[in-house]
Amino acid sequence: MDVDGKFLNTALLLVATIVVAKLISAFIVPKSRKRLPPVMKGWPIIGGLPRFLKGPIFMLREEYPKLGGVFTLKLFHKNITFLIGPEVSAHFFKASESDLSQQEVYQFNVPTFGPGVVFDVDYSVRQEQFRFFTEALRVNKLKGYVNQMVVEAEVICSLLHPSETRKLIATLIKGVGFVTGTISQSGDQVVRFDLKYELEHLIILTASRCLLGRERSLPIPANPAHKRRDKARKKLAQIFANIITSRKNANKSEDDMLQCFIDSKYKDGRPTTDTEITGLLIAALFAGQHTSSITSTWTGAYLLCNNQYLSAVVEEQKKLMEKHGDRVDHDVLAEMDVLYRVTTREGKEYDIPKGHIVATSPAFANRLPHIFKDPDRHGCLGEPFAYLQIKAIWTHLLRNFELELVSPFPEIDWNAMVVGVKGKVMVRYKRRVLSVNQ
Repeated sequence: MDVDGKFLNTALLLVATIVVAKLISAFIVPKSRKRLPPVMKGWPIIGGLPRFLKGPIFMLREEYPKLGGVFTLKLFHKNITFLIGPEVSAHFFKASESDLSQQEVYQFNVPTFGPGVVFDVDYSVRQEQFRFFTEALRVNKLKGYVNQMVVEAEVICSLLHPSETRKLIATLIKGVGFVTGTISQSGDQVVRFDLKYELEHLIILTASRCLLGRERSLPIPANPAHKRRDKARKKLAQIFANIITSRKNANKSEDDMLQCFIDSKYKDGRPTTDTEITGLLIAALFAGQHTSSITSTWTGAYLLCNNQYLSAVVEEQKKLMEKHGDRVDHDVLAEMDVLYRVTTREGKEYDIPKGHIVATSPAFANRLPHIFKDPDRHGCLGEPFAYLQIKAIWTHLLRNFELELVSPFPEIDWNAMVVGVKGKVMVRYKRRVLSVNQ
């Protein structure tokens, strides 16, 4: 009892000290003349944590009408200032590094990407590394990547026999099957699979072929966290290191992203190190994996729930097949305007104090009904690569399978770092070859 009493007294003393310090700060310390953003109401110490954990989007929907486009959320010792709406979003997306620094916020990426790359280096070095990415994503490079995307999609989907339940994408990643076979009354086999799960891995595999070309031999770890993340990163780094050494020892040049990073040089003439190349490859592999797989999944869900759009993209495929035959390359994908459109996606002034984390939410801001009639999106460096990847995959699916959504239309997962799909997206499919005469 004495120990419990001492603990209670200590806790009460701590709370009282915090309250007194707040009062002193409010009434004695001179107030800044700067106009600070309004602060969300919250609990002492933890601030708005309970509401934030229930779902950031729901919190923003409640606070935006009351506080406007700029307001601060307190979470323990951290202050997160949101910039919502077109009046202030440019300050988030176009601010200079001296005004808004990414490095401190994105430190959680360093254990995954590794030392010496992206957010583990100063801004000038990071900009040069981004230049390496830009060079690797130029149109002349993208044209070569498309062929590798198509080959990977064809290889993976060819593992499915038309009359036999087989492991498809998971065969290359795990030692377990993923499909459930059922026999219809007519005797034809109908196979069901989780579209979301399989597209996540297909995106990884097509991206890895573009990164590493024919030398791809990549066992993809499934969402490693902390110790498992570090172990997986170490294993992945060793795989990449072996491939880099093999490529350099062979003294040959390939048309893939690995070769671009090997050939890259900094402004002072220094070549990239093997450690940097490994980090850049991992960053390139995972940077767009979630966004591309999520976009691919939503594309499928919407197509399979809206027959008019599905018919339109299938008809587009027929016209392109009539014009180009079975050829699928960069130029053919560029003509897929219907499929592309299916996949796409006055203010007050405040002084934001130094040290605040500045955040925005395109998922909320781009759906403000008084501004946007239709949702918009924010472009990124890898966007052209991502759309080619998504169109290459869906071109193969549309030309070789009949697809039917058998689960309810998916809900939105607002709590993920990238707004995604909640639960499984179960699809029934049968193999068939699309004909221009169908």
